[in-house]
Amino acid sequence: MKPIMFIIIFIVYLLANFYVFHHIWIAMPPNTIGRVTLVSFAVVAVSSFFISFLAGDLLPVWMTSFLYKVGTAWFFILLYFLIVMLVKDLFGLTNRLFHFMPSDAITRYTKENWVGLGFMVGFITLLMICGYLKYQWKVRVELPVQIYKTLGDSTSVKPLRIVAISDLHLGYGIGKKEFEGWVNTINAENPDIVLIAGDIIDNSVRPLNEGNFAESFHKIKAPLGIYACLGNHEFISGLKNSLDFYEKAGIHLLRDTAELVNNSFYVIGRDDRSNEWRKPLNTLVDSLDKSKPLILLDHQPYHLEEAEAYGIDLQISGHTHQGQVWPISAITNAIYEQDHGFVKKGNANIYVSSGIGIWGGKFRIGTQSEYVVIDLKTKE
Repeated sequence: MKPIMFIIIFIVYLLANFYVFHHIWIAMPPNTIGRVTLVSFAVVAVSSFFISFLAGDLLPVWMTSFLYKVGTAWFFILLYFLIVMLVKDLFGLTNRLFHFMPSDAITRYTKENWVGLGFMVGFITLLMICGYLKYQWKVRVELPVQIYKTLGDSTSVKPLRIVAISDLHLGYGIGKKEFEGWVNTINAENPDIVLIAGDIIDNSVRPLNEGNFAESFHKIKAPLGIYACLGNHEFISGLKNSLDFYEKAGIHLLRDTAELVNNSFYVIGRDDRSNEWRKPLNTLVDSLDKSKPLILLDHQPYHLEEAEAYGIDLQISGHTHQGQVWPISAITNAIYEQDHGFVKKGNANIYVSSGIGIWGGKFRIGTQSEYVVIDLKTKE
């Protein structure tokens, strides 16, 4: 991230926190204990976010994990406090201009009144609990895909079972125990192959190495192996360290390369868009036997029309998280042609996953954490 962008984010985040905590300060009863508690919470919540990102690798893993979880959870909680308070202030401003209700109708329950504050805190707390529970519930997406090409032996009628996941974000937020639960879920599907569409690592390889996450990857049972492309977070966490981890984990990493699997189909992995010199898709497929199925892993779902243009049969992407929570999901829907789910372009079958993991606070509001079970077979 460029320094100027970090400075802008830092200033905006501080201003948002000041706005929210100022409103809470005014609304809460004027007693010393309550206000000392509020200030203490504000310092911990706001500083945790920046300390975990700026100095996390210098601290013990358990401490950084705590700071990361507190700071990023508050990031999303702050969003909803901000929305509620902005709506309240906008409503109050409109009322002052047009006088459609008594002037104290809003402040009566939101300013110098613990009832209004308590209702707001209670509502947001309930919302975040529901969001946390929604994150923990991993949705199984069943996706039967038929293609016009033959898979392996032309006499075979057995579909290729693929478990596709993306955006694991393993690290200080998502630990080994949680990941091994996902491994059990994957193995229960008896996949022939596992495909990972980027962002295995969150923002540091250190907790993965110290926690021996590579051992957990070796517990995944897929006869044809685990194939993956890079995501932008592998660049954020340090490319060399990320590549070393992939190798230790036994993952077949494809960076602008293609591999013929079982003499039956190709898996093509594009380098992430973070690499501005990544190869165009057409150069990756030109030398391939296009009578065989072409499966593409491309982390960020841009230019989906290229899959159709260059003969891709199945594309798996991720990156968007579908925004993780509303209203960010509305933003990703506006930015991306397809921010989540299945779309077909010609003979190209494309699935954009919202991810099995998550960035930061473990909340899903209006979105889902998922894994995709694809049964790929020849169209009869």
